[in-house]
Amino acid sequence: MIAALALCLVAAQQHPDSGGLVWGGDAEGGAPFVEADPANPARVRGFDVEVAERIARGLGRRGARFVQVQWSNIDQSVERGDFTLGLSGVEDTPVRRARHAVTIPYFEFREVLAVRPGDAGRIHGLADLRGRRVATLGATIAYDLLLAARDSTGVLPLSYDDDVHPYADLVAGRVDAVLLDHIIAQRALRRAGGSAFVIQAQPVALGHYVGVLARGDSVLRDSMDAVLRAAMHDGSLEQIYRRWDVWDPSQGALFVRVARSNTAAKAAGAAAVNSALAYLPSLARAAVVTLLVSFLSMALAVIIGLGLASARVYGPGWLRAATTVYVEVIRGTPLLLQLFVIYYGLAGVVRLPAFLAAVLALGLNYAAYEAEIYRGALEAVPRSQLEAARTLGLSELQILRLVRGPQALRFALAPMTNDFVALLKDSSLVSVITVVELTKETAIYATNVGSWVVPGALCAAVYLAMSLPLARLARRLERRWSPAA
Repeated sequence: MIAALALCLVAAQQHPDSGGLVWGGDAEGGAPFVEADPANPARVRGFDVEVAERIARGLGRRGARFVQVQWSNIDQSVERGDFTLGLSGVEDTPVRRARHAVTIPYFEFREVLAVRPGDAGRIHGLADLRGRRVATLGATIAYDLLLAARDSTGVLPLSYDDDVHPYADLVAGRVDAVLLDHIIAQRALRRAGGSAFVIQAQPVALGHYVGVLARGDSVLRDSMDAVLRAAMHDGSLEQIYRRWDVWDPSQGALFVRVARSNTAAKAAGAAAVNSALAYLPSLARAAVVTLLVSFLSMALAVIIGLGLASARVYGPGWLRAATTVYVEVIRGTPLLLQLFVIYYGLAGVVRLPAFLAAVLALGLNYAAYEAEIYRGALEAVPRSQLEAARTLGLSELQILRLVRGPQALRFALAPMTNDFVALLKDSSLVSVITVVELTKETAIYATNVGSWVVPGALCAAVYLAMSLPLARLARRLERRWSPAA
């Protein structure tokens, strides 16, 4: 009995869509795409949810079952077999069509600019944003448009991990415009009260949402295309869009174009290669950003860490207590939380640029760890040497400079190097406050090409190329300064 049950469970895992359509999306994206139902948070609702259910009925499946996945990982998850169909505002791109089985377009969206009311009369397109900061969601058509405009118009693109903070930063004055899908822009405007910013009527570009399947599921994709065409023809797709208030004449025009076409767009393999090559300069720039953030943060951490360590070793009781509290609080709370507090939490007091906030957060965080390294190194110097120096009449400052400091440096060098390598990797967290460093640019690259193999290997090679020379330098200095030398 138990063996039979186990076999059934294994079979269910190997064929997760048997009897029903298993589809994946990101409920964090929110309405009207996919969101948790307020009446029953265990369920999801949205127009993509209803599209998935319509496809399931058309295929004769027993309903549609939702699987939560991060939006940027939908392509990779569908290839892994986590689910059969990926929906959730998935954009139609040549690279996606080259790497996966993609359905016909079922919704047309417009890339629109959102600006502050005072700029609405001056900013009508990307050409009017030279030298200005424009925010968007990373790994999207909008982000690619901003990257292309960076060279031609001087726009400064900012990549976000969600579609909420770009509009919040627009209202707060941190960015000058936001470029995203018109559905997202309209939802953000309603959330902000309807007058916090202005959505420009003239679209920057047009795009389409599609469903994505594993590359080997082209036969099933063709069946889904037939269901979508039937839904366009019988009006059921229009009814879904009207229920969610996303219907407009452009959808009707899309339905006509799809009806006239009997085949999906051809895959563009060369586009995937060109896309990979096009990202190499961006990866190089991101690596430079990573190094700048890491070196500046480490310099700040060393300076503050020395002050904290000195206070804990030489300071009065109240100062030792205060520095101990700082060290324990910083080491006991997540770096990611500290990043959010410094960048977003302090926005009401001081609006720090993202790069400066990243350096401060990393520097203040690692200063606590550096302080403990330096304190331990200072206390590791034998007391007999300190007493001998005092007997010779040296002041505490002279003892620190001539006796204690040089020996403590030898003790601290190896852990300092380890800390810097760790900081180099932790710099990847600063992408949450719009700093596009190496890991973030790699994630965008991987999402666009539909695979983490090449981008991941390339990113790891760059990190190794940056960290290994530092480790070798530290070992050489250790050998040179060791007591045996």
